Amino acid sequence: MNITLIREQVRKVDELAIHRYGIAGLVLMENAGRNAAAVIDRAYGPNGRAFIFCGTGNNGGDGCVIARHLHNAGWSVRVVLAGDVSRMTPDASANYRIIEAMRLAPIFVVDAVTQQAAASSITPQEIVIDALLGTGFSGEVRSPFAELIHAINAASKRAVVAVDLPSGLDCDTGTPGRSTIRADLTITFVARKRGFDSQEAVPYLGRIEVADIGAPRELLAEVAAGLT
Repeated sequence: MNITLIREQVRKVDELAIHRYGIAGLVLMENAGRNAAAVIDRAYGPNGRAFIFCGTGNNGGDGCVIARHLHNAGWSVRVVLAGDVSRMTPDASANYRIIEAMRLAPIFVVDAVTQQAAASSITPQEIVIDALLGTGFSGEVRSPFAELIHAINAASKRAVVAVDLPSGLDCDTGTPGRSTIRADLTITFVARKRGFDSQEAVPYLGRIEVADIGAPRELLAEVAAGLT
């Protein structure tokens, strides 16, 4: 389905999928992360190396799901949680606890010093997966995330994959902040975001693939047409 959505429409898809159709948020997150992991494995596998940077929101939860599925596909996986685990959304926290139980041993980075140390350990063989900030972000990335994004961009790595959109990019306008991830591949959920059509966004997106989250296609068409 060739549609483009803005931030509020993406939220509406999630809300209606949960409340009208009874699809649990955890199921939507699982579908998103599993399908994103499949795209990554096709593009850079098999048996690759991934370093996944997760925030505390649902984008970070998607990153935790991706970590689990890449690990199960034979990848070597490292995970960074950038922030306080107690501030994770409920669905993200549930998926964080799963990878913790799997002994994927997330690295906690809560300040500029630890975040810089994590970024400096990126190796040229690793795919860096950006699951820091999602579609709810707008404005400028604040410290210490701003410095972390600069460090990721500067690091020597195999490629960067952005989850839903590059952190620091406004999904509605396509305006990049002063600190914005430069991705080689963006795996966006539900549909392309309107901001992706901006020429300002192009240098940050790389190749774009849309991954399904399991929301009914009738719902996507309804929301895209403004019928809700």
